[in-house]
Amino acid sequence: MNTLRSLRRNFDHGVHPAHHKKQTEDLAIQRVPFVSDYVMPLGQHIGVPSQPVVEVGERVNRGQLIAKPGGFVSTALHSPVTGTISEIGDVRGADGVFAPAIQIAADPYATQQLESSAGVDWRSLSLEEFIDAVQMAGIVGMGGAAFPSHVKFSVPDGVQIRHLLINGSECEPYLTNDHRLMVERPEDLLLGAEIVRQTLGAEETVIGVEMNKPDAIEILRRHIQPDQPVRIVPLKVKYPQGAEKMIIKTIFDMEVPAGQLPRDVEVNVNNVGTIVAIADYFLRGLPSIERIVTVSGPGASYPANLIVPLGTPVREVLRFCGGLKDETREVILGGPMMGRPTASLDVPVLKGTSGILAFTEAETARPKEYPCIRCARCLEACPYFLNPSRFARLSRARMYDEMEQYSVMDCVECGCCTFACPSNIPIVQLIRTGKDALRASKENPE
Repeated sequence: MNTLRSLRRNFDHGVHPAHHKKQTEDLAIQRVPFVSDYVMPLGQHIGVPSQPVVEVGERVNRGQLIAKPGGFVSTALHSPVTGTISEIGDVRGADGVFAPAIQIAADPYATQQLESSAGVDWRSLSLEEFIDAVQMAGIVGMGGAAFPSHVKFSVPDGVQIRHLLINGSECEPYLTNDHRLMVERPEDLLLGAEIVRQTLGAEETVIGVEMNKPDAIEILRRHIQPDQPVRIVPLKVKYPQGAEKMIIKTIFDMEVPAGQLPRDVEVNVNNVGTIVAIADYFLRGLPSIERIVTVSGPGASYPANLIVPLGTPVREVLRFCGGLKDETREVILGGPMMGRPTASLDVPVLKGTSGILAFTEAETARPKEYPCIRCARCLEACPYFLNPSRFARLSRARMYDEMEQYSVMDCVECGCCTFACPSNIPIVQLIRTGKDALRASKENPE
């Protein structure tokens, strides 16, 4: 009965892009070999960049702390390999902008094993100690946003979390790393969920999984213990089902008002990869030094789901997958809806790098743009009930303050508007330009 009711409920609007998951959905997770050089940007998360605690020439071990949090909304960084700090300075990122980073030359003779594999006794920790531990483990949202996880767990006094919601929808086309984690590591996912549930004092754990992953749904159900307050909710396949507010609406039929957070409706939402990372740290002592990345797309020679040490150059990951096909024209980090093209293949894999997608001319050729015909399809597609076409017009006119007055900051840049536009207007790109201009004007007021 609960399953049928959840399928009848859904969030309003959204779109239905092709899944494109068959390339990798049945491919087991592999580990890429270690390479010679790694780059660890200090700003791999939303918030204040981390602060280095190492010096050039210093030898570090795999899993060793190399940068401490720069503030509360910040996380620690750990060395992905045993090696030597070769440089600390600005490095060009995926967006072409230079930012501070720690560069590490790997020791070719090291075993690359963690010095200590002991876990952390989470049962003995208070909520404040648990939050500190998650922050020092460097754990962030692994779905792509890279929001520091300890901030989500910092529940204000008087706020009760009733539902721990694990987001296994993975609604972005091509990406299958969460799918493979649910299939291959269900015990760790459920253990990590129980650690968080008990620490937050939540009544239940709910795992939402889109119905195009029937094997994951079945495997998770088989591994739930009789005494575990866990339920699996199959979700209708629709984009952006994985957005926090959308999945809360679908499962609980509750609206999270603009300007508020899931905790305001007694829900805490975490990605599958984040929960597994928590299990890895508290059960095995593994800080955030690697992640699962899906390599896919028409331009990828050998698609794969890979365990990649953070800081590994994208070029090396693609080389392990046989390189790019000659007809490849663009490489996107993340999913095709919300990911962004990379300025160079030498940029590193970061905590938020969920996918490396290679596209050919057929996927990247920009179609001819036509004038807006006021058809309102972008309004019908927007799951946040905004007016994307108005944002696009204001952005082109550089009327950025007016964009803010119309709540442009509530836009999550999901790309539904661009997908739905029959005139091929790059709406979400124009919105991003306007939001970037707004942020820049606030950081540097004249």
